[in-house]
Amino acid sequence: MTKTRKPLAERIRIGLEEALAHARGELTLKTIVHEHPTAPPEIDAKTLIALRTEAAMSQAVFAMMLSTSTKTVQSWEQGVRIPSMATRRLIQVFVEQPEAVCKVVGLTPIRLKGFSIRVSSNGKRRFIQEPA
Repeated sequence: MTKTRKPLAERIRIGLEEALAHARGELTLKTIVHEHPTAPPEIDAKTLIALRTEAAMSQAVFAMMLSTSTKTVQSWEQGVRIPSMATRRLIQVFVEQPEAVCKVVGLTPIRLKGFSIRVSSNGKRRFIQEPA
């Protein structure tokens, strides 16, 4: 049994009729609630330096792991720029699963200690370095 698709004009007409019926209260449309991922945590220059140092990586190696340039890592560490959302997500994965990230990018697996994600007073999530 082959199901044929209705012509575009017919589909638009049906959609408009449903929209009008909904507006008149004659039709209730389903609402699907989806979970939304949280934004990646923010990271400041001091914490980024501490993370890279704990990982025993040079700026060049850290940059290659994150698929960026050494100059970009330097600008993050100087506080001139901040990592993009995509980079912060990768840093989050690195903090939570350093062995997996190292394996994927071809580095010797490492373990990181002393870093976590906390909710700050403004409600945003941030990486923090825990006191030794």
